[in-house]
Amino acid sequence: MAGQKIRNMEEFASVSGISRPTVSKYFNDPDSVRPSTRARIEAALEQHDYRPNIYAMNQNRKLTKNVGVVVPLLSDPYFAEIARNLEQRCIAAGYRPTLFSSHGDPALEVEVLDTLRSLKPAGVLLAPLGRASDRQALERFCADVPTLIFDSSVDQIGLAFVGSDNFQFTAHITDYLCRTGEPPCFFEMKTPANPNAHRRRQSYLNAMEAFGHAPNVVSVDGEGWAFEEIGRLGGHDALQQGRFSTNTILCSNDRLAIGLLTACYEQGVRVGRGKDCAIRVAGQDGHPHSRYTCPPLTTISHNYDAVSQTAAEALFTAIEGQVSPWKSTRLEGKLILRDSA
Repeated sequence: MAGQKIRNMEEFASVSGISRPTVSKYFNDPDSVRPSTRARIEAALEQHDYRPNIYAMNQNRKLTKNVGVVVPLLSDPYFAEIARNLEQRCIAAGYRPTLFSSHGDPALEVEVLDTLRSLKPAGVLLAPLGRASDRQALERFCADVPTLIFDSSVDQIGLAFVGSDNFQFTAHITDYLCRTGEPPCFFEMKTPANPNAHRRRQSYLNAMEAFGHAPNVVSVDGEGWAFEEIGRLGGHDALQQGRFSTNTILCSNDRLAIGLLTACYEQGVRVGRGKDCAIRVAGQDGHPHSRYTCPPLTTISHNYDAVSQTAAEALFTAIEGQVSPWKSTRLEGKLILRDSA
């Protein structure tokens, strides 16, 4: 392409040997890329005498007042609640939100992003599948559309990341359980659908070591998002095989805990903190229905309002043209004590 006028960012990325998402990230905020990458881009700009049409870029982004909200599974109570919060904040700010679910399918997640791109949204609030996501597809999309990543981060893709501090979650509730009874075992799926489960397991291991206790991770078979049934069936097996080394169980999430509570009931194992109880069960997430299990579930809850407000305001600010350097915001959870543990 030597000697030809470079017409757009794709052509500049091609002749400079730098990826299109990285070039776009530089133009949004030069300090958001590595110094060495920034030097390469600026040398290429000088060599090829290229300047992007920032005005056109901004106009393209603001063709509509549509905002997409994408979650892994809309029927999951946590994602339904956070999506409801985000939807209300978009409406209050004068935007028209549209909700999408990738149904835990990486290929469908890419299809959703392609559909959104065709709608020319003002911006997108995206909870990606995480490790299962097509990273290159995410990078291409975020280079074209102002996108705020929430719940599960993917290595500095998008404008910024907002989510809960999963390490704080598990460390805090593990500390409570150790102080109030036998130290907990950790109950999880062998193949978790949500990447936050990996952070919670590691936090449990770290916390148990710090508190001077031997960890016991009980992993049960199961894939996908049918957490309650996986917890019920895996709970039956673990109880029958005596896999729980203490009388306290911390579940990776509340939905697994709900399934385990059912297994305990079906085996006649009494759950709770009373003297007549054989086992304590706790969860993580602040499931909207965790108050109504039997017994009511002790959990550590997301701050739904703070996560949704922080994410939405960051996106709206970027849509208005005030793009800040990429940053990660992780909000602490709140311990909710109930009768189960």
